Amino acid sequence: MSTNAEPSPDPTRPRDESQADAPPADSALILVDIQPDFLPGGSLAVDEGDRILGGVRSLMVSGDFPVQVATQDWHPPNHRSFASNHDGGEPFGEITLHGHPQVLWPDHCVQDTPGAELHPELPWQRVSAIIRKGLDPEVDSYSGFRNNWGPDGSRPATGLAGLLRERGVGHLVVCGLARDYCVRWTVEDALDEGFAVTLVWDLTRSVDPSGDEELHAGLADRGARILNRADLKP
Repeated sequence: MSTNAEPSPDPTRPRDESQADAPPADSALILVDIQPDFLPGGSLAVDEGDRILGGVRSLMVSGDFPVQVATQDWHPPNHRSFASNHDGGEPFGEITLHGHPQVLWPDHCVQDTPGAELHPELPWQRVSAIIRKGLDPEVDSYSGFRNNWGPDGSRPATGLAGLLRERGVGHLVVCGLARDYCVRWTVEDALDEGFAVTLVWDLTRSVDPSGDEELHAGLADRGARILNRADLKP
C-alpha cells in the first residue's frame, strides 16, 4: 500500500465551493451499472448503493458532460458466473474460469428482468450510449472497456474506448456500482487506454468495503484522481 496516497475522501467533510474543480472540457461521465439488482432489495445488493443516486443525478443534469455513457450488466440466465449454474456452487464462492479466478455471484441483472434495467430515478435520456456487458454466457465482464478473460486468454474490447476517442474525450469522470469490481476494473482499463480518470469516491459503494482503503491507495497509485461529489463544480 502506498504510504503517500491521500486518505479516503470523507463525504461528510464540508467543502469550500471556491476550491471545487470544474471538469475539463473534454470530459465524459461514465455511469457504471446503476441497476436495481445492485441497490438495496436487489439480488446482488450493494450496501448503501441507493445513496449515490442523488449525487449521480446532479452530475448528469449539471451541463458539464455533453458525453455521458452508461454501462449495463446484461446476463443470460445460463451465465457461468452465476452460482446457480454450478453443481454445489455457493454465492460468493470462487472457481477458476478460463485460467483466472472467478467469483460465483447470485443470479443478477438477467436480460429483460426489472433488476437489469437502468435505475428509473435517473435521467437516462441524457446518455449518449449504453454499453451492455456480460452477454456471453461463458465470459464475465466487469469493465466497461473490456470483457474478462475468455477461453482464448484474451479480453475483447467493448468498443467504449473507440467511441470516446471519436467524440474527442480525454478525461473520464466515473461513478456507479460496485466500487471494488466493475467500477475498479473500468477505472483501471481506462487508465491503461490512456484516459485521465477522476473517480467520484462517494458516488460509488463496494461489495466488500473492508478493502476500500487498499483500493483507494491502489487506484491513486495507478494515476486515478479520487474526489468526492462536493469537490466537483457545480
